Amino acid sequence: MVVQEQITVVGDGLLVLAPAKINLSLLIAGRRPDGFHEIDTIMAKINWYDEILIERGQRDGIELICKGPHWAPQGRDNLVWRAAEILLGGWRPMPAVRITLTKNIGAGTGLGSASSDAAATLIGLRQYLKLNLDKKYLFDAAANLGSDVAFFLSGPLARCRGKGEKIEKIGGNFNFTALLLLPDVSVSTQKVYANYRHRPALYEKLSARISSYIREKRIDLITKMCANMLEESCFDLAASLAELKEESGSLGIGSFCLSGSGSAMFCIVDSGDERQVGDYKRRLEEKLGCKCIVVANNRW
Repeated sequence: MVVQEQITVVGDGLLVLAPAKINLSLLIAGRRPDGFHEIDTIMAKINWYDEILIERGQRDGIELICKGPHWAPQGRDNLVWRAAEILLGGWRPMPAVRITLTKNIGAGTGLGSASSDAAATLIGLRQYLKLNLDKKYLFDAAANLGSDVAFFLSGPLARCRGKGEKIEKIGGNFNFTALLLLPDVSVSTQKVYANYRHRPALYEKLSARISSYIREKRIDLITKMCANMLEESCFDLAASLAELKEESGSLGIGSFCLSGSGSAMFCIVDSGDERQVGDYKRRLEEKLGCKCIVVANNRW
């Protein structure tokens, strides 16, 4: 596998890759006093990316251009803009920066692309403008942007708790190939959490098992659990996803797991045979009529 660098120089600018993630497991510990849910999740970055191009702008301030196959909001509704504003908002005048976001990964898929875009913007602007900011400053900025942003500043594999901002990096290599199903369905994370019904005993059981596997350095066994406590809530809201999981599981390829709050699903493939994985991909697309891509673990 060719390993791409996160940051490359393009002309006078920087191109920063913003990787997607999958949740190898996702547990809910309960509701917090602030109304958010306490999560306990194992996240892994994958080698599928949005792209952030940072260049000098034509006028003072932030200029955001969004393009690519998927829609993204313009202006302050976009986490890219807000990330840039956090780093540059104290400058007078604000530096002239043009940011072009190429949106390859759709929203409402459970792949964390908006959070990754924000993290890539923080990383890229720090380097482009040669800002003397330590990692703690970036993590504090990430906490103001969204729960998953901190993970994308670290990784590539970590256990994340709290709202997602408490990062416990998992050492060692966990190399994998996965088939990623991308149904033409967008699921609201807010609605999935609002619809969630908590099961404390299930959380305790799954959490203890996952902790044991982490100590044993058996991340592969965590993936085989296919544990996502948001799955029931997501499928209640989007019955077509429940049908897709059942149909994909009947093809003899393996079990497909929901990533995040959905809608994307993944299957870790034991075989390292590229030809066989390609055959699996074609079979899934032919039988299910659903887009499927082959991804691997990201190395950074």
